Amino acid sequence: MSLSLRHFILRHEVLNLYRRAVRASRSIPDPVTRRETVSWLRAEFERNRHIQDLDLIEDKLRTGRRELNQILPYSHSPRS
Repeated sequence: MSLSLRHFILRHEVLNLYRRAVRASRSIPDPVTRRETVSWLRAEFERNRHIQDLDLIEDKLRTGRRELNQILPYSHSPRS
């Protein structure tokens, strides 16, 4: 199955969100909590890895950005 240009663009946005979340987790002072947070992030992204529905991907991106801004409010980016 070939992916559309929109899939590739959304994939890029998902990867950016993941990177931003991992970078934001660096500010968590406790190393154990930081590792657990990164593990949880990775598991969530892996769990949703095979989603192909564009609307669902966009919805999950919006939710992920909102949750990241609530959990780690100092991680704001211009696209949020």
